[in-house]
Amino acid sequence: MIDFITKELIAKFLKFCLVGAIGTVVDFGVTALCKEVLKIQKYVSNGIGFTVAATGNYLLNRNWTFVENKSHDAIAFEYIKFMVISAIGLGINTLILYLVSKKLKRGFYFSKVVATAVTMIWNFFANLLITFVQ
Repeated sequence: MIDFITKELIAKFLKFCLVGAIGTVVDFGVTALCKEVLKIQKYVSNGIGFTVAATGNYLLNRNWTFVENKSHDAIAFEYIKFMVISAIGLGINTLILYLVSKKLKRGFYFSKVVATAVTMIWNFFANLLITFVQ
């Protein structure tokens, strides 16, 4: 039916999801620390948590999900692409977080779960097709 869905793609997606789950724990933990303990504004806290998690996710995805041998220069460029995609993902994440929490009147952390799920789909396909293209 859909020719591009292969066992390899499914395996990469499952690895990406596991890395994402780890990143989500980091993201929520850092966000909560910044927001609840350090009393940093909630959208700034969200950005900090997201950025810390994105860096960890790059390292895990680079070395496990999308394994390739590249030069240090190529890795640096790859990291930049990953972070640009993550920055776009942060924009998507923050917009959804705002819309769900403010417009739909849902709690901050529920809204963050919804935003994280949507952003994960963006991040997987953008990184598959742009960052880790083989």
